[in-house]
Amino acid sequence: MLIVGLTGGIGAGKSTAARRFGELGATVIDVDALGHVVLEPGGRAFDGVVAEFGPGVLDDDGRIRRPTLAGIVFRDPDALTRLTAVSHPAINAELVERLAALASDAPDGVVVLDMAILVESDLGRSDPVHRYQVVVTVEAPLEVRVARAVARGAAAPDVRRRIEAQASEAERRAAADLVLVNGGTEADLVRQVDAAWAVLLTRHPT
Repeated sequence: MLIVGLTGGIGAGKSTAARRFGELGATVIDVDALGHVVLEPGGRAFDGVVAEFGPGVLDDDGRIRRPTLAGIVFRDPDALTRLTAVSHPAINAELVERLAALASDAPDGVVVLDMAILVESDLGRSDPVHRYQVVVTVEAPLEVRVARAVARGAAAPDVRRRIEAQASEAERRAAADLVLVNGGTEADLVRQVDAAWAVLLTRHPT
């Protein structure tokens, strides 16, 4: 099984690339969504997060209020570090479990791990067997990224702050085996994904 790490900053087109890889036959795992899964009651990180941040992060139904938690950790780097220490091992454990099942059911398959913070974290690479072997990054010019995010309803200053808080394009490029440049149309990006898929198939371990 070939495991691919797919990354890209806000507005770069990562989600479009992930969708196209899925259409081509890859199993796509949204690693960012797993961050929500592990915070659900009974999830791998739920008890640890409540123990770390207290019952004030819970709503009346006993669920973690993600906006409340986000408000805490994004104002305080130490709090973010504490959350990461609890949530990232939980996400990795969830990933390993899913990847092991996929390896058993479809050992010749291609899995794409769709994750925004591939460069900034050890998500997807904590386990020597079930870790990504190839990295694909999607990038686009800064103003194009901002314009796309604003068109989806975000405020431009917020988008710029988020971009500044993420890894740079240069850092993602340095970590990547394949770079998709998405400064044009969606059709242009789809063509690049198709070409990348052909390259990935040549790297398939089977």
